[in-house]
This record gives sequence, structure tokens and C-alpha cells, in this order.
Amino acid sequence: MTQPTNTNFLSPVGYRFEVKRLPKTNFFIQSVVLPSVSIGEIMSPTPFSNLQIPGDKLQFGDLTVTFRVDEDLGNYKELYNWMRSVTRTDDFNEADAWRNELTPWVENRVYSDATLMILNSAMNPNIQVKFTDCYCSGLTDLQFNSQSMDIDYLECTATFKYRKFDFI
Repeated sequence: MTQPTNTNFLSPVGYRFEVKRLPKTNFFIQSVVLPSVSIGEIMSPTPFSNLQIPGDKLQFGDLTVTFRVDEDLGNYKELYNWMRSVTRTDDFNEADAWRNELTPWVENRVYSDATLMILNSAMNPNIQVKFTDCYCSGLTDLQFNSQSMDIDYLECTATFKYRKFDFI
């Protein structure tokens, strides 16, 4: 019987996460969820029952990142402005990130890569997960409440779509 070479368990606090386009947000990250992965299926009918055959495409779940919001809303506005640069709210010229997409050295583009560095039990880099072509698809609300007895600093969750992720 083969024994595992490493019997240490994975710690939920042993990580670093960075989105290339979000320098203000990276510092305040509180949690990251490594997304789900699934394979679609193809139904193949037979005279007796339908056979399920594995599909030919991976389906990736959303990448979600929770961060503490700084008092200047700098990190929140960083994500908000990214979302605004991809969409149009008031006029056709607002979606300026699309104009920069073919210029690799420009930072203000639609897509950005992200990296989740998973640390080992000694808190040293162990496994790198690279997310390719990410974009922010959603931000949760910020609830201000003057009735709170304790100071619970505001946190926000950003949802990202991406093309794929790979283990490096």
C-alpha cells in the first residue's frame, strides 16, 4: 500500500492572493474561495435508458474574494471603476477598457490575471494557482448601521469571472 509523502493538512489561513489590476484591494483581502470545477455531461439516448457521457468542457465556478473596505473607499472604488470601465452607463464612450485590450502594457484593460499562492505548514509558498483573464462581475453591498454596539469594520465581496485556472 502506498503511503502519502506529506501528511500535513492544508491550513485555511495559509494563503496570499493578488489581482494584478487591484493594488489597493490586495492588501485588505480577508478570504478567497478556490472555485468549484465540474464537467458537463452529454445525454446519449438508447432504447432502454439514457447514458450519461462526460462532456468535453470544464465549467468553472465564480472566484469570490472578501476584503475589508478602507475608510477612503479606495479599494471599493478600484473595483467599481474597473466595472464602470467595461460597461456603459451614460454614453457610448464610457467603456474605455475595451479600447486598451489589445495594448498589453496598458494597465487599464478589461481583463487582469490573478494569483492565489497557497502556503505550506511552515507558511512558505507551496502551490500557485493562476487565474487567467479575470474581470470583476459583481460587488456586494456595504451596510452602514449606527445601531451597532461594537465596531465591525465593513467588508465587501467581489465576484470574478475568468477563463481558466491552472496550478503552477
